[in-house]
Amino acid sequence: MTGSPLSPRTITDIDGQVAKLLRGLGAPAPPLDLDSVRELLRLDRGYYSTSNDSVLRETVSRLKVAGIQMLKRPTLLVDAVRQLSLKALYLPDQKRILLDEDLPKLKHRWNEAHEVGHDIIPWHQGMMLGDTEQTLTPACHKQMEAEANHAAGRLLFLGDRFALEANSLPVSIASIRALSKTFANTVTSTLWRFVEQSHPGLPMVALVSGHPHRDKRGPQFDPAKPCKHFVPSSAFTHRFGSTSEVWLFAAVTSYCGRQRGGLLGEAEIVLGDVNGEDHVFHFETFFNSYEALTLGSYFRPAGHTVAI
Repeated sequence: MTGSPLSPRTITDIDGQVAKLLRGLGAPAPPLDLDSVRELLRLDRGYYSTSNDSVLRETVSRLKVAGIQMLKRPTLLVDAVRQLSLKALYLPDQKRILLDEDLPKLKHRWNEAHEVGHDIIPWHQGMMLGDTEQTLTPACHKQMEAEANHAAGRLLFLGDRFALEANSLPVSIASIRALSKTFANTVTSTLWRFVEQSHPGLPMVALVSGHPHRDKRGPQFDPAKPCKHFVPSSAFTHRFGSTSEVWLFAAVTSYCGRQRGGLLGEAEIVLGDVNGEDHVFHFETFFNSYEALTLGSYFRPAGHTVAI
């Protein structure tokens, strides 16, 4: 959901585009209706399948007929989807978004908002239609994806509204699950947004991983990189930035049970700050049947507490 760090100016520009769009929708209450977003932007939505490339090949045909030189060769679009495991596509010439229908429907919402992000960020239009050395560099592509992800998060969580509602709730997995339902977004994306945007000044950290219990780990588990995502708040980075993902995952493993779903456990974990002083964090982990979601939040100075 995030990528390359964005400059303050870029963030301000993207936030302005999202705010303009939300005003055009009449400052809607959650959850955001993406059908209304597409109608306002005059965007079309379609679906493709990685197991059936007929839609992609028809798209290539339309691009050739339109005379737009967007592809180096006719099969580039099909090849890109297969080789890069693309989850969605935005075709600016056609004002069309294509989603991978083979993905779970819960994933469609974020992917569609990401492509809307490409549409509303003004400088993406020319770069996506162009074929220059700049637009083809991996660094440029990574930057554009990070920008579209930022736009998607601001859009789906209705600008500053999410932070206002999150700040009124306790710091807990239960609050995050409730906000997930209110904004109709996945618990994973809501956890990420909660840690990054709510309760300013409170050190928090989120881990997204496979099941932490040793008996539940799959063959692809990498002990050197145990988490799919490691998301610290700015306050956590400032005070506890030396705490590693590997160490935190080991701490989470110490209290998680073997349950197939629901709350796997919770505990108080002691972390050392940049000044060498110990502090107690409250950690809890929830398993949604395919990802373990862990939230750690600052509790109090450690005193004489013994670290786990």
